[in-house]
Amino acid sequence: MDILYAAIQSGFASVASYLAAHVLLCLVPAFFIAGALSALVPQQAIIRYLGPDAPKWVAYPAAAGAGSLLAVCSCTVQPLFAGIYKKGAGLGPAITFLFFAPAANILALSYTGVALGADFAIARIVLALSFGVGIGMIMAIVFRRDDAARLADSAIFAKGEAISRQTLVFLLALVALLIAGTLKVDLLTTPLASLELPSSAAVAIQALLDRAVPVDELKGAEGLSLQGGVLILLLALLGAAAWRGLGKADQGFNRLTPLALGLTALTLVFAAIGIKVGASGLVVTLTGRTLAVALLCVVLLPLARRFEAWDRQMWLWETWRFVQKIFPLLVVGVFLVGVIRTFIQPEWIQLVAGTNSLSANFAGVVFGVFMYFPTLVEVPIARMFLSLGMHPGPLIAYLMADPELSLQSILITSAIIGKQKAWTYVGLVALFSTLAGLTYGAWVDEVSLALLIAGVGGFIVLLVGLLHRMGRKKPLQNQG
Repeated sequence: MDILYAAIQSGFASVASYLAAHVLLCLVPAFFIAGALSALVPQQAIIRYLGPDAPKWVAYPAAAGAGSLLAVCSCTVQPLFAGIYKKGAGLGPAITFLFFAPAANILALSYTGVALGADFAIARIVLALSFGVGIGMIMAIVFRRDDAARLADSAIFAKGEAISRQTLVFLLALVALLIAGTLKVDLLTTPLASLELPSSAAVAIQALLDRAVPVDELKGAEGLSLQGGVLILLLALLGAAAWRGLGKADQGFNRLTPLALGLTALTLVFAAIGIKVGASGLVVTLTGRTLAVALLCVVLLPLARRFEAWDRQMWLWETWRFVQKIFPLLVVGVFLVGVIRTFIQPEWIQLVAGTNSLSANFAGVVFGVFMYFPTLVEVPIARMFLSLGMHPGPLIAYLMADPELSLQSILITSAIIGKQKAWTYVGLVALFSTLAGLTYGAWVDEVSLALLIAGVGGFIVLLVGLLHRMGRKKPLQNQG
């Protein structure tokens, strides 16, 4: 019973720390971006660059390029992926975007280079780019009939109005809000002002939170700060107001609509303030991030007012639709991760992943799935396991799989594209992540270059042969 209680407590603690630390400045802007993509961007604009008839040399680089600009994790990218997929992007380019954004965005690559070395950063971008495009193309081939049926009417959008400058500026402002809340550069993290507020109550509350949601770095448990607790309360109030304020926006604005939007801005700005509990009270720090988030929230208001009332209504309504579809699955997945994490001992990883074997690399992939860490947190975790003796090969396999696959992201992907496509994607990511680890591990172990090229080349020839044979048969159709 004690183990069961600890597992359940770990599940709730995982949800609490995740909501407080990662949802607000990452996922909330992502939902509004997805809503804008769905409501404001003409379908032909998406199809022109990412659609089934777009040249592959345009579609796949465009998908990877878009993903590289966003410092997002596998959960944050889901609403963006859902937005472009719904608007007519081909399955292949959409999958490339889904894979590349969390695995090889600019922030993840720069952090990997600083923490683990340039070799790991270079390996990560090369492998993520080649495998991201490869997985996208494979998915497009395997499910081409189903994708063709989904996009049967796309031809009528081949010509027509492109994305307007007004919409583009609005989208860029939303993307800037997401980047301002997540990017870790001196311009955003440098303190502008600091204030100490004596408060024995704050110290007592933080001590209570530390006991209820303890920190365990080895298992990725981040704890819950006083600011995080307040943010969860604000998020609950925001959800209550948005239930009708945004959820009924298609029927017209109501008195809860401005309240929901105001709470959104308030919550984001509060999340961007640095609030820590010290020995005698609160230390409040205003940074460049605080100023940037606040200014962008102000700027977005007049930009939104330029659209017709109906367009604004549909933007908010589509945003809420994405929240309803994705957020519950996210919470369930994070809870399950917290429960499962209780039963996994970190020292097991060194035992099974100390060499560059097939089983060790696959263990790195499985570890990345069940011990999912938010974006960038996987890098210091990887550094820790490297110091404990994990082989660089399985470590790369983990770094490839962890940003891509988590229980919650698998559930969400399945809800967006169907079970068969989702699990095919999961299988391909696991396969290619294992191959990436074996390849890089062999390179580190100074295996003969000729032998390494022969092995990778043989795998590619086998894969191409299987795809060619599959292409001659009846294509798979989605059953999910």
